[in-house]
Amino acid sequence: MKSITVFCGSSFGTDKIYEEQAFLLGQTLAKQNIQLIYGGSETGLMGTIANGALSENGKVTGVLPQFLQAKEIAHKNLTELVLVETMHERKTKMSDLCDGVIVLPGGYGTLEEFFEMITWAQLGLHKKPIGILNIDGFYNDLINLVENMVNKGFLKAVNRDMLLISDTIDELLEKMKNYQAPTVGKWISKEEV
Repeated sequence: MKSITVFCGSSFGTDKIYEEQAFLLGQTLAKQNIQLIYGGSETGLMGTIANGALSENGKVTGVLPQFLQAKEIAHKNLTELVLVETMHERKTKMSDLCDGVIVLPGGYGTLEEFFEMITWAQLGLHKKPIGILNIDGFYNDLINLVENMVNKGFLKAVNRDMLLISDTIDELLEKMKNYQAPTVGKWISKEEV
């Protein structure tokens, strides 16, 4: 993998571990010569992961809607800042630029970005690995919800298995490097559930 998009919060959260792991992920990507693609902000975990990559001379590309740049939240030291018109265009551009996706803790925006990327994978629009770095069990409830979707017949196990999960950076990156996307066929009939 040459580039990874990271979706994460524009806040730091209530525990220092989120910030520490975001910085470490940025450093790790840079040390492995993996370009960081992210939302372009200097705030919260977004700024932290960029700073981590930059501290190791990594390449960092931010993708930011112009209306957010006008609020002066753009990171000033990036390798490249790509300005787009809309939030949807931002996600599309971030997807186009990357070979894989990692999700860190965040709020509604982070979840929306994650669900769009995993839905695109489910539909066969891309074959990129999508990983959750489950820092301090942050995503345990989401993981349980996805499992419940499978158990209740709303999600196929093969689609659940598209989601790579680990609580350590090295293990998650290894899973992503070895990921083989499933073959996406037609949507299933009621009889196949």
